[in-house]
Amino acid sequence: GIVWCVATILGPHGAPAEARSICLFGRLGAMGFSTCILSNNEGPRVAPFAGQVKSPYIFKGGKPSVKGYERAMEVMGTGRENTLFIGDQLFTDVWGARRTGLYSILTKPMDPHEEIQIVFKRYLEAVVLRAYKKQRQKPDV
Repeated sequence: GIVWCVATILGPHGAPAEARSICLFGRLGAMGFSTCILSNNEGPRVAPFAGQVKSPYIFKGGKPSVKGYERAMEVMGTGRENTLFIGDQLFTDVWGARRTGLYSILTKPMDPHEEIQIVFKRYLEAVVLRAYKKQRQKPDV
């Protein structure tokens, strides 16, 4: 199963699903993948997008709390060993997935116009990601 963050990874907040998002979810379903959108937003903000991509969703997910991720796995009928989380925020999406014991992928946000609280988090994320990249570039001794 794949748990998605319905943030700027899939499109701007409140915007209808783009054709590529609808296509992606359709292809994943055709390959046998279960999906669930896990969002910290309110239901009315998440439901239209989830309906367009035909995916179950969880709103007010409480990320990075483990509970939302566990609920998403219940919805999909998956466990930690066969669930992947994809999100675009290091301190909520990926951190919560790691706390839950899930594989995770950090993506770049699609929407350059983000809410102010997310903009502030992006500055901290940049520091952490630079340190991570620098660490990975060091040769093994």
